[in-house]
Amino acid sequence: MTRALALVSGGLDSILAAKLVKDQGIDVIGICFKSAFFSHENAVKMTEQIDIPLKVVDFTEEHFEMVKNPKHGYGKNMNPCIDCHAMMMSYAGRLLEELNADFIITGEVLNQRPMSQNKSALDIVKKESGFEDKILRPLCAKNLEPTKMELEGLVDREKLESISGRSRKRQMELAKAWGIEEYPSPAGGCKLTEPNFSNRLKDLLMHNKDAKPQDVEILRYGRHFRVSERAKVISTREQSEAEIIKPLINKNDYVFIAKDFTGSMVILQGSPEEEDILLAGRICGRYSKGKDQDELEIKYKQNSDKTYNILKVKPAKDEDIVQFLI
Repeated sequence: MTRALALVSGGLDSILAAKLVKDQGIDVIGICFKSAFFSHENAVKMTEQIDIPLKVVDFTEEHFEMVKNPKHGYGKNMNPCIDCHAMMMSYAGRLLEELNADFIITGEVLNQRPMSQNKSALDIVKKESGFEDKILRPLCAKNLEPTKMELEGLVDREKLESISGRSRKRQMELAKAWGIEEYPSPAGGCKLTEPNFSNRLKDLLMHNKDAKPQDVEILRYGRHFRVSERAKVISTREQSEAEIIKPLINKNDYVFIAKDFTGSMVILQGSPEEEDILLAGRICGRYSKGKDQDELEIKYKQNSDKTYNILKVKPAKDEDIVQFLI
């Protein structure tokens, strides 16, 4: 029996592509990737809707190294889509023999994204994957040259689609016809497409050449301030966020808490000097219930220390710190 590996992002397009091929009587296995910037949770939900098995591939380390310096650059934000798609297809290609599969399915649509899904970009992805003759794009197949799979009769080209451009009308029609009712917005699962997160990641990579995937998780939470070339401040927004961040704090990071008022927990990262510590204390004061006090006491220590130091500060005003906000 013919078998295909479908790259499943967790979005609608990839699951529709898998469904188109499955409905030709082909055995389809979903392949989903997880990294520091996206997870497999949506893919689990989507594959359940069309009843195909899912294999999750964790390529966090290799993907993070690529994100630092992608060969084909970034999209609108920090999303290296061409390099990312090629890497995923390369991984999937290496799984073909292991899973006894014949070819790879992807949900890419010609011209849906001007930089990463134009004809030239699609060709680059195929070539650099190393499995150029094994890749089928069912949603836009009729807009492209016939693949080896179509020419050899493994796939019926007439039952594939000719979708092009940014309109989602045809995808919506297919989803309705197949009873696929719950799906995320396009690119909604990738943090690299989000402007705010991308700015924080860019700052991290600029100031920490040895950044690791575990340094990325904390970028999702709190308010971030680049207070100097040597130090960054993170201020939590609420108690639940503080609880999430606590396990992500390194032993050399500083932790700040207002002594007599509830409010934000503040983290100071890097190699801070006295002026950075003072500013972190003032930011802690700003996001505490004591923000209107003339002076208040801030407890602070390195995360690995047992006891706190006391710092007396005048809480910062918004105009004092807005320039540092990332």
